[in-house]
Formats: sequence, structure tokens, C-alpha cells
Amino acid sequence: MAETTSTNPILPPDDLTRALGFAQADGETAPHIALVGATYTIMVAGKDTNGRFCVIDMHVPPGGGPPPHRHNFEETFILLDGEVQVTFRGQKSTLRAGDTINVPSNAPHQFHNASSEPVRMICICSPAGNDEFFLEVGVPVATRTTAAPRPEGEQMVEFLKKVRAVAPKYGTELLEKA
Repeated sequence: MAETTSTNPILPPDDLTRALGFAQADGETAPHIALVGATYTIMVAGKDTNGRFCVIDMHVPPGGGPPPHRHNFEETFILLDGEVQVTFRGQKSTLRAGDTINVPSNAPHQFHNASSEPVRMICICSPAGNDEFFLEVGVPVATRTTAAPRPEGEQMVEFLKKVRAVAPKYGTELLEKA
């Protein structure tokens, strides 16, 4: 085993400018963002990890979930409550409470809550950036479970137009199918 010395360290010194991160999903300080009917709470922002990753608590109501898409970062989902349908490269699977999946970067995918109950899952993105995307295209709401109205008709057309314009900045592309 190599020895660490002050002249040739294996690890860099502790960065004392960085603080312990602490977030409460139902607390008042975590940003809650409404996005296409779901509410996403940013638990750990990229700015807190030097851009290495971000963690998002997702509350997805029945019928909720993003359109088919892909992006240039890894995305891991840990399902805490409920059941969600995941489409990955055209193949559908069901994810249940306690399951974890990792979506490789650039792979077409989507998730959809096809059940009659809300879904709660944790999303980890590496590197970070999806948190900033959600802040830019979503709407702030009061709590982790605040009902987030899903845009309909012309509102949805305008929302998708905005998302398509902003998505490339965050390495994301909307697709016709996953």
C-alpha cells in the first residue's frame, strides 16, 4: 500500500471551504419544482458537489412522467414507493418499491406512472446539471407533494417548445419514442 506524504499525497487535502450537505425533502429550504404534473425536490444540487452529481426526490402522480428522451449523463432511479413503468431502448419494464435502475448516458428512455397511486423515487444524475435544467423549465411550488398541474393543449405546446429550446444546453434531447 502506498504511503501518503505531504510532498506526494495520494489524495488531495480536505477542502475546508466545502460544508456538510443536509437536506430535508419536506423541509422549507429544498427547492420544490413542478414539472409536467410531477413535483421534483432538489435534495443535493450540483453546486454542492462541484458538479459531480445531483440528487432529486421525485413525486410522480398517476399518469405522470416525462416524454421519451435521452441525455449525456448517467441517471439512477431508486423507487421508494409505488410502481412505475420504465421504457429503455424500446423495452418496457416495471419498477417496484425497493428496485433500482441505472440508465446509461445517451440511451433513449422514459418512465411513466401507470398506477393509481403516486410514486416516490430518488434520481441521481452524474454529472450534475439536470437539477439546473429542472429549475430553468419548471415552476417553484410549496412542498414536495404539492399538486402540480399538467399543462394541457396550447400550454403543453408552449412548454414543450421551451423545453426543446433549453434542453441542448443541458445535454438533453426529447425523442418521439424511447
